[in-house]
Amino acid sequence: MNPTMLLQQWWQLFNSTDVFNPLTLVPLLLTISFLFKLLRTWKLNLPPSPPKLPIIGNIHQVGKSPHRSFRALSEKYGPLMLLHMGQTPTLVVSSAEIGKEIMAAHDVFVERPQIRAVHTLFCGCTDIAFSAYGDYWRQAKKICVLELLTQKRVRMFQLVREQEVSRMVKNVRQCCHNGSGIVVCEMLGTIANNIISRSVLGRVYEREDGNKGFGELSRKAMDLLGSFCFEDFFPKLGWIDVLTGLTSELERVSNELHAFLDQVIEDHLAMMNEGDDDDDTSENKDFVDILLRLQLDGKLDISLTQDNLKAIILDMFIGGTDTIAATMEWTMAELVKNPSIMKKAQEEVRTVVDKIPQLLNWKAMIFLPKQ
Repeated sequence: MNPTMLLQQWWQLFNSTDVFNPLTLVPLLLTISFLFKLLRTWKLNLPPSPPKLPIIGNIHQVGKSPHRSFRALSEKYGPLMLLHMGQTPTLVVSSAEIGKEIMAAHDVFVERPQIRAVHTLFCGCTDIAFSAYGDYWRQAKKICVLELLTQKRVRMFQLVREQEVSRMVKNVRQCCHNGSGIVVCEMLGTIANNIISRSVLGRVYEREDGNKGFGELSRKAMDLLGSFCFEDFFPKLGWIDVLTGLTSELERVSNELHAFLDQVIEDHLAMMNEGDDDDDTSENKDFVDILLRLQLDGKLDISLTQDNLKAIILDMFIGGTDTIAATMEWTMAELVKNPSIMKKAQEEVRTVVDKIPQLLNWKAMIFLPKQ
């Protein structure tokens, strides 16, 4: 029986019932609310969805490895399915073809959810990745594509990449001589952090005078972005985040990150005021220099505030270090699992680089993360 027929039957019951009787009024109001909600849902052409529980929805069906849970559910309900994560409807796409169509042809999916951690860390979602779709997002993306990530800029930082790779190779060589182990995830995380730090901020900012370096703060921010937040799934239960300590931790890390970036921006402004920094092709320019020059020139269609600068810088740094390190780590893990492919890769490297065979033949104890 569809909701329309249920409403018709309810209307007949309403006409034959004393609705002013308190014993019948409350059940009737609850029934009306339920039927209208059911009718509204029935009219929508929603994707397949697994059965959900009251209040929590489908949260109980997502384990410690969400990507594996989503894959298992998609095998049963299809590549496009609807999950209810608490009070938050979530569309899960498990098909590359559908994902490409959604991202390329439907602008409504451009926006990402402005979750609590993102709103706190990225200055009210004024970055590129999480800002609301509109004029600001388009102009910020334009800055990213035409000023920060052009082929010319990438070539300018080639020396930075070569120096950091050389430093990593020396560290590997030293570990091989000493017979000590190499923790691959830490090594790859370090080189990604150093390359992005020098490209975005101008130099590597790590521990100084006992204070946390930017790399450590950004890693903590990444952990907080993946933390469970009650407010994101149950808006009326946001006060629980105060009890769990998530709110205070977000505020603490956010304050440290923003204070650090404020100091970096002040240092760059001081250097720009001291010297002649009009040559935009200078190889010494980093992303902060470029953004500050765009801000001072006033030629943009949007006005970049201090918070906008910090949010975009965080986008470049956190997004760059995490994706680079994770990609290299999984590549190494897959090579270890497939010796024949590793051998082929080694032979290719030996063909291209003359001095690498001796290093590749050295034996080192490498610790990979558990699968």
